[in-house]
Amino acid sequence: MIERYLINYEQELKWIALVLGIISTIAIVQNWYPFTMFVSLPFCLIWVCYAWLHTERQLKYINIIFSILYIYGIIRYILIE
Repeated sequence: MIERYLINYEQELKWIALVLGIISTIAIVQNWYPFTMFVSLPFCLIWVCYAWLHTERQLKYINIIFSILYIYGIIRYILIE
């Protein structure tokens, strides 16, 4: 079910990922912490889904690692702030 949804909306979600990537880069350059983590996490999750769909294993694992790090950073930010 989820795979069918991802296949049907692949191009739209990839455009969303592109916009999130650009916003994330701007946030990093502008030092808008923690906004960077909140924008980068959905970016990584979109690419995890599509790497899974197209069996691009290296890309999938890299984005899984980044997603875990972003989740850790978000949880740490929420608990400390």
